[in-house]
Amino acid sequence: MPASEKAKSTIVIKRIKKGGHGHHGGVWKIAYADFVTAMMAFFLLMWLLGSTTKGDLKGIAEYFASPLQIALMGGSGAGDATSVIQGGGVSLTDQPGQVKRGDTEEEQRKRRQQRAQEERARMEALKAKVEAALFANPKLAELRKQIRIEITPDGLRIQIVDDFERPMFALGSAQVQPYMRDLLREIGAVLNQVDNKIALSGHTDAAPYASGERGYSNWELSADRANASRRELIAGGMEPGKIVRVVGLADSNLLVKDDPRHPLNRRISIIVLNKLAEERLAQAGGEIEAGTGEDVKDAVAVGSTADYAAKR
Repeated sequence: MPASEKAKSTIVIKRIKKGGHGHHGGVWKIAYADFVTAMMAFFLLMWLLGSTTKGDLKGIAEYFASPLQIALMGGSGAGDATSVIQGGGVSLTDQPGQVKRGDTEEEQRKRRQQRAQEERARMEALKAKVEAALFANPKLAELRKQIRIEITPDGLRIQIVDDFERPMFALGSAQVQPYMRDLLREIGAVLNQVDNKIALSGHTDAAPYASGERGYSNWELSADRANASRRELIAGGMEPGKIVRVVGLADSNLLVKDDPRHPLNRRISIIVLNKLAEERLAQAGGEIEAGTGEDVKDAVAVGSTADYAAKR
């Protein structure tokens, strides 16, 4: 090529400009999806806060103000229940030792009712068993009208009442009559088959001793008769540890209040405690002898008691 032609040649460089089409990408879709998710979470939070009571809101605020303290205390703080995170639960407004009102109290009431029904069913079965054992014994057939077995709120109560023709004890003493001994030993053998605890109480009528209340009185007599009955129950096979209460109540709890010297007032009361009564007795030593005269007034048919009132 001649030198003149080389001088006229031109070199052209093409440069391709990139970019300018960013609005066709998918980055904005990701950002929009994050925005929608955040808004959905926000509206869900607003809905939850709107449907929560002020007390619960306060509890939530207190929890998030000191979550570490609640965690270090083992989750016994406000609202602790069965939550995976200790400290959260049914109600964040509850304080230690408090019970949530509403459904929780209703559930507790239902559980108490269910327990009471179960205990009554157990006492009904025990009553049938005791009656079958006692009344099937020919030696005790004559004592049938002196035995009253009934279910009370505290359990199964077996009352052995006096009869003006067949007293349970010797006159004015705690000496057990032979037929009373057979009866108590039969009861002891039957009651030893259950795991319930036993409470014993002795009662007298209102006939006073000549020495009055300063000497040996109905208080000592009722306590001695209760302990004599306890010994006969144990002789019949009852484990001594089953008896948790032995008291003498004298004439302080008359069955026939309008006739303080009525034979029905002289009695031995054996109570097979249900589990609820055992708990009350263990916690507070509460009264378990709550019977009145009306519920056992028909235990025996008695005639005139004027001549026997002097014998006691």
